Amino acid sequence: MLIDTYGRVATDLRVSLTDRCNLRCTYCMPEEGLQWLAKPDLLTDDEIVRLVRVAVTRLGVTEVRFTGGEPLLRPGLVGIVERCARLEPRPRMSLTTNGIGLKRTAAALKAAGLDRVNVSLDTLRPDVFKTLTRRDRHKDVLEGLRAARDAGLTPVKVNTVLMPGLNEDEAPDLLAWAVENDYELRFIEQMPLDAQHGWKRDGMITAGDILQSLRTRFELTEEGSGERGSAPAERWIVDGGPHRVGVIASVTRPFCSACDRTRLTADGQVRTCLFATEETDLRGALRAAPEDSADGSDEEIARIWKRAMWGKKAGSGLDDPSFLQPDRPMSAIGG
Repeated sequence: MLIDTYGRVATDLRVSLTDRCNLRCTYCMPEEGLQWLAKPDLLTDDEIVRLVRVAVTRLGVTEVRFTGGEPLLRPGLVGIVERCARLEPRPRMSLTTNGIGLKRTAAALKAAGLDRVNVSLDTLRPDVFKTLTRRDRHKDVLEGLRAARDAGLTPVKVNTVLMPGLNEDEAPDLLAWAVENDYELRFIEQMPLDAQHGWKRDGMITAGDILQSLRTRFELTEEGSGERGSAPAERWIVDGGPHRVGVIASVTRPFCSACDRTRLTADGQVRTCLFATEETDLRGALRAAPEDSADGSDEEIARIWKRAMWGKKAGSGLDDPSFLQPDRPMSAIGG
């Protein structure tokens, strides 16, 4: 079990498969991109599956989310999903993606054992999409969303970040579109995880701003607290149901007290929190003890992971004036 000193138990594993991305979102990375991890530093497909196996069979993980960067850029993705789906007990598996490439891979991912997807889309306007992402791929994302829904990777969740002066007026239109297409929309407050370290608390679009905008067109009824559990999104029933909309208020309404996540970077580092300033290396232990050395080495990896999670802090520190942004940006940590 991955328990910390505050009694929280991590059952949700986020696995970054790559730090690379085919978009250049303004709130994530500069237009020229970043210095990507060298291939020898990345976990291999076998190493990823082995660490997921340790997490699931020895540490009580029940949910696995594959992230990036952009995980669809990982050549071995379908095989990784298929192998993890054969684990006992079988974890529930999802994917966070920008949707580019889903049109051609959604059916294969579903057949391999993937349960559902979260797709990032911040705007319904192609010109704004191009400004935000510095790429003209809006149509590809919409096609990917449809392919995921048609393949049964449901519920299809759409993650949206609102940015001042760009798409802050789109919240009601986005919700109307999501309801029409049977997607579950989730707004996410912009977080201080950009490579440029340009995030500013002043002027950001808050959860309160988002809800105020949505209520100009929709009746929102807050779900009971028992429905949320450890989920990061507060959810509201839209116009009496059945559709819902979520808001992840990482900055203004942190949910750290119920956090059930542990994170693995593409180069094999355990992170206890998105905003952690320290990491614990698993890659070294993994490579020092080949898989054919079996139980003893897996148990040592589990012990290292447990020690890392035992040291998890009470909160992200975002509400502290002395908060320091992590050195790694979101693309390198994993969403």
